[in-house]
Amino acid sequence: MKNLTVKLIAAMTLATAAGATFAAEVPATFDPKKCAVEYPKASLMNEEQGTTSASFLVSADGTVTESKLDKSSGFKNLDKAALKGLSACKFKPGTKDGAPAQTWAKVDYAWKLD
Repeated sequence: MKNLTVKLIAAMTLATAAGATFAAEVPATFDPKKCAVEYPKASLMNEEQGTTSASFLVSADGTVTESKLDKSSGFKNLDKAALKGLSACKFKPGTKDGAPAQTWAKVDYAWKLD
């Protein structure tokens, strides 16, 4: 009987851990094909390239309410354009406990000249 109690407690612990996994927060996302960010003209002329890393606080309706630069591309114009352009994009809201919620989304935006 003692062995059965130990197995039952272990099963209950696993079930609780699995429930906590499903309650996790899922960050907001966006479709880069539906969100065009304009390359700054000065950056084009100077052949500037790099990757801007930023975070966006996305509301439950998919709009950006706050943005912050996490890592610079090395060029101010590219960083400003990424923050401004991506802030105007419509995001797919993140979720908490399966319901749309305000979440942070991290985006790496690569600026490349062809």
